[in-house]
Amino acid sequence: MRVAVVHNAIINANSPDEEDVLAQADAVSEALQRLGHTPLRMTCDLNLDAVRQQLSAERPDLVFNLVESLMGTGRLLHLFPSLLDAMAQPYAGASAEAIFMTSNKTVAKTRLNAAGLPTPAWVGPCTGSRPVTLPDSHRWPSRWIIKSVWEHASIGINEDSFLAGVDTPHLNGLLSKRAPQLGGACFAEAFIEGREFNLSVLDGPEGPMVLPPAEIVFEGFKEDQIRIVDYRAKWDPASYEYHHTPRRFDFGAEDTYLLSQLEALALQCWDLFDLGGYARVDFRVDPDNQPWVLEINANPCLSPDAGFAAAVAQAGLSFDQAVERIIAAAAGSGSL
Repeated sequence: MRVAVVHNAIINANSPDEEDVLAQADAVSEALQRLGHTPLRMTCDLNLDAVRQQLSAERPDLVFNLVESLMGTGRLLHLFPSLLDAMAQPYAGASAEAIFMTSNKTVAKTRLNAAGLPTPAWVGPCTGSRPVTLPDSHRWPSRWIIKSVWEHASIGINEDSFLAGVDTPHLNGLLSKRAPQLGGACFAEAFIEGREFNLSVLDGPEGPMVLPPAEIVFEGFKEDQIRIVDYRAKWDPASYEYHHTPRRFDFGAEDTYLLSQLEALALQCWDLFDLGGYARVDFRVDPDNQPWVLEINANPCLSPDAGFAAAVAQAGLSFDQAVERIIAAAAGSGSL
């Protein structure tokens, strides 16, 4: 099978979160080749007509969508799978609709909330042009975290992203100030003190398979240091956080019930957003052992050193087998 492995054009070659997509494209292309397929490497930018013409000329059997942003922003990443839909071009992974709904974090949270799934309270989105409605004072959390609506990979998350609940009356001004630095739109989310987990989900012939849960361990963090995977922890090898936030897959019997809750929630998120191919759900767990869904990533990082690949290995599968299942899911959906 001829498979076009398409990733976004790199806008900033000095940005490690952008360059990472090249490692993903390498890994997927090599896996496809080992599986007996013919990978065709392609890049996608905002010249969608040029991309359409190249796809029409190459006529791949399948597209493996690794586009994570366009023009350097996650706001536009659903445009490429939308183009594929318009072309009736089969592709592996989540649909354009699923990618849009999960990429916009406040849209995703609204949908989670409506479905009765636990997600932290939030205020926004704020673009800086109009004020947002603040909650009643009795609903102010002890701490807020300010996030980008559209950007992922912990972009914009640092020590300046946090503020105390007592600052809530000034929240509109703070959000308006941060919005231009966070892709033009941001929101405030109640910060959940506690543990952090992520669960990867892999499609398969018998439906989605939840891979072994991973917990982020905050090694050696000081008592007043915020325990969260910020931008430095993900992308800055020179930082303390990068080397002291490993993931672990081994748990004691005391976590059995919690892990079963996380698995059930991950599957509910898969069904709610009609995901496909592969995905990852990020959680925080508060001191009362209540899990909270933070984000759903419909096209998580497939780099060999990333969490999804680690969960695949923990499940006893090879990376090639995971890629094979993702492709087979596209075939099983009737798109091939």
